[in-house]
Amino acid sequence: MMAAIPLLELQDISLSFKGVKAINDISFTVGQGEICALIGPNGAGKSSLLNVINGVYQPDQGVIGFNGKSYRKMQSHQAAVHGIARTFQNIALFKGMSVLDNVLTGRNLKVKSSWIEQAFNIGRAPSDESTQRQKAEEIIDFLRINQWRNSIVGTLPYGLQKRVELARALAAEPRLLLLDEPMAGMNSEEKAEMSSFILDTQREFGTTVVLIEHDIGVVMDLSDHVVVLDYGKKVGDGTPDEVRKNPDVIAAYLGTKH
Repeated sequence: MMAAIPLLELQDISLSFKGVKAINDISFTVGQGEICALIGPNGAGKSSLLNVINGVYQPDQGVIGFNGKSYRKMQSHQAAVHGIARTFQNIALFKGMSVLDNVLTGRNLKVKSSWIEQAFNIGRAPSDESTQRQKAEEIIDFLRINQWRNSIVGTLPYGLQKRVELARALAAEPRLLLLDEPMAGMNSEEKAEMSSFILDTQREFGTTVVLIEHDIGVVMDLSDHVVVLDYGKKVGDGTPDEVRKNPDVIAAYLGTKH
């Protein structure tokens, strides 16, 4: 089977905080349409790496390749414009707003009308608002959160808030979706449901996904490709089966065999 054309390429990425290396010379590629999992112990550099990809952190060295173009540094707004969306380890929603309004914030970069047109509801504003609402409603339908569309997000259970955050990210129509522990704090039923939504996102929209997940069972079932980090270094990179058999991974993360 031919390898997927790379959408994301990281070359020799390093990042330090006050002289301490958080990421040390990491390189790997993610093919278009892949689900790639980043795994490793706490403090391995996984979230820092996502923050480099979407421009929250600027690397000390290295190059980010995205959709055939190379960037020494990727700014957050630039990443969003190019089609990179992100969810966070700690839910970052507008807790006092409704589900629908939260999902609509994911459409901000798709708005065509000016703020003056919006303020007076003239020109492109009426049709623009209708388009954005329709797109938001489609995502709400896709993630089956219709019955909560008008609910205040802060009143919803944790698992549903995670789904709303995914909906907001998908509303931006990303080419690359970065998910930072999308299943943290969930029970097995909720994890299975979220895994299903991630797979549906890949199949339905062709979205490339890079996710951080600690549940190895979920990772092995869900991923096409696994990258393993330990103390900021890459110690494994391959299919789930290849990574599972890698002695460096076993020693660093899965525990030594008995």
